[in-house]
Amino acid sequence: MNINFPAFLVLATLVTGVIWALDALIFAPRRRTVLVSSGGAGVSSSEQEKVPLIVEYSKSFFPIILAVLLLRSFLVEPFRIPSGSMMPTLLVGDFILVNKFSYGLRLPVLNTKIVDIGEPQRGDVAVFRYPEDPSIDYIKRVVGVPGDHIRYAGKKLYINGELARQEPVGKYIADGASASMTGAMQYKETIGSVTHDILVRSNGFNRDFEYTVPEGQYFVLGDNRDNSRDSRYWGTVPEGNLVGKAFFVWMNWDPVEGGITWNRIGTIIK
Repeated sequence: MNINFPAFLVLATLVTGVIWALDALIFAPRRRTVLVSSGGAGVSSSEQEKVPLIVEYSKSFFPIILAVLLLRSFLVEPFRIPSGSMMPTLLVGDFILVNKFSYGLRLPVLNTKIVDIGEPQRGDVAVFRYPEDPSIDYIKRVVGVPGDHIRYAGKKLYINGELARQEPVGKYIADGASASMTGAMQYKETIGSVTHDILVRSNGFNRDFEYTVPEGQYFVLGDNRDNSRDSRYWGTVPEGNLVGKAFFVWMNWDPVEGGITWNRIGTIIK
């Protein structure tokens, strides 16, 4: 079951906040009035101070839930990488942090931009809501911004007619959950001022593509070029689907090896 965690946080914040506020404004004064009018006769001090359990829980959890909601909605949100489409930049089992304000502040659940801070740049590793099913979060690299002419041919990327330079690194070697890509060719690709690694299989399916990015849309590719469903297959990402910019790997749990990959901790995402 796919739980809408932002909606859950908003609902939990609302419920606990309302309960706490109603008690503070209405029910607590009533309890005090009753105690004063009765003079506390026959009532122990512990009973006099007794607050309903649901109110106690609401007072305890409201500040915590509110802090998590604000942090997750406007500052940083954690994600887990489930597939190898962004190898070798991101590996299966990476736990990453995403900057939520890089592309503007948005209201949780509604995803409406309220403060315009910045826009995706070529080379950004961006998290977004999958256009064909917005309940699913995807992560890819932005290679085309509005107005760009994108061409992918012969496993090479051209942006506005200019080749994105590729420098060979050698054959990719990995183990654990990433072992399936061992033997692929690894290149350093440069998009603008961003240099990052990509994987290409010489015998992989050659998905040639040519497209001009419309206004308010972004063209994205996976760094694992022959093992990624991206804009070559389902089109561009609307600006309204953006979630944030990935910037840090804080842990990796390899599902095949069944343990922490220590050398991934602290990796800066480029």
